[in-house]
Amino acid sequence: MKARKVKELEPEGALGANAGRIAAVRLEELRSFAPRALDPAEVEALHDMRIAAKRLRYVLEITEPALGPSARQGAKTAKRLQDLLGEIHDCDVMLPRVRAHTGRLRAEDAEWVGHAAGSRAKDLAPSAVRGAPNRARYRGLEALGVYLSARRAVLFERFLREWEALESGGFAARLMEGLNPDPHRPASDIGGSGLSPSRPGPAAPAGGEGP
Repeated sequence: MKARKVKELEPEGALGANAGRIAAVRLEELRSFAPRALDPAEVEALHDMRIAAKRLRYVLEITEPALGPSARQGAKTAKRLQDLLGEIHDCDVMLPRVRAHTGRLRAEDAEWVGHAAGSRAKDLAPSAVRGAPNRARYRGLEALGVYLSARRAVLFERFLREWEALESGGFAARLMEGLNPDPHRPASDIGGSGLSPSRPGPAAPAGGEGP
């Protein structure tokens, strides 16, 4: 996913002001993937949202000395969201591989059973599959596929809850309010106590840590 361009940056301007503009674009980029990413079938949107969360996190981590405590809290929240979406993405990557490998092993066994029966066989008894070389392998892969499907569903429901908690709690507005630097603060004070006071970050949803 190509990152959005950040306009109106001032090369000679204060780091805090420029960093705030970059963070604002990255935050809006992250939020732009909802509501598509709230559909479990939208695998690509979920993947792009993970990348957007990573970009926001890195901007906030790198510019924290200029933006202060709100950047630190925002980076932690972005990282938790990135990690959760990453776990979902891992399931999305693994499931097709497991299913494809299971299909190959089944095809190999079907060929083996047919070859073992001989070219003149008129029919096959169910017991003919007993000697199939891959039987134990694809049974295990099918169990893995069930686990990955179930885990993906659980993680996605957790993502929905935690994203709703962030949005309903006004995370984006609070973050940008905390990142808004004082234009009258001298450059030598960057990273000091001259930053606008930040509000505490979003509370973790009940039953687990927030994203």
